[in-house]
Amino acid sequence: MSVPPAEDPATAVLVPHWLSSPDRLEVERAVRTALDSGPVHPVAAIHLSDVLTELHVAAAREVVWPAPVSRVRQATGWGEDVVPVRLSAVELASVLSLPGLATVARDALTGGRST
Repeated sequence: MSVPPAEDPATAVLVPHWLSSPDRLEVERAVRTALDSGPVHPVAAIHLSDVLTELHVAAAREVVWPAPVSRVRQATGWGEDVVPVRLSAVELASVLSLPGLATVARDALTGGRST
């Protein structure tokens, strides 16, 4: 268990971002490209690696506990491929800072708000 940062504990809160399969694939592609393409600040690399882990955990969570997500999909009308990907503020900021992230995935992560 990690300890929240003393400066701002809110940055450690995990917020669900409801992403479709294409959005999740784009986030994964952009993160892997950033990590594979050259030097990344070590702290940023940790956050980006955590994002990759959460993408896999989100898929596993859907298999193990499908009912809660299914209820949200039914209430919202979202497609069967939409799942919550839980990211902290620093993880989200790390992904949004990637210049190669496609606009559609950026919009999915920000709710269409410009960053």
